[in-house]
Amino acid sequence: MRNQWVLVGLLAMSLAPAPALAQHKAPNQQPGTDGVPTAPTGELVLGTVRLTKATTADGKPLAAGTYTVRLTAQEAKPDAKGASENIERWVEFVQRGTVKGREVVSIIPSTELKNVVKDTPPGAGMSKVQMLKGNEYMRVWINKGGNHYLIYFPTGGSA
Repeated sequence: MRNQWVLVGLLAMSLAPAPALAQHKAPNQQPGTDGVPTAPTGELVLGTVRLTKATTADGKPLAAGTYTVRLTAQEAKPDAKGASENIERWVEFVQRGTVKGREVVSIIPSTELKNVVKDTPPGAGMSKVQMLKGNEYMRVWINKGGNHYLIYFPTGGSA
């Protein structure tokens, strides 16, 4: 009989609310979200860049050389789920008035850049061309008008 009382006591203690379990903790504060990113509408000349290595743009060869980079009004489709509208667009690489190639550009507002890229950005109105991942990829990075424009190309190279 004594064992039954011990068992009943243990059962009662396990069902009783414990002070530590009864306390409710507030959820951790989540970081705020930025507003909808703004991108320029229409066409815009972003600047001039010098590609030091031949690559492919939109699946077609693009020779090394100096190009004027022009943002088009054409959005890149299909849109990624949850992506803001108008931040994936096409840019054209123009040489002596002729479009030599085109590629998709990601438009990143300056306020969100730290969430996307860890490298030091080019100065306002400037650009830089970088080789990435063992010379397998080339990035063209343009900083213009409060936005950063990132274009990635495969080069087929290796370290």
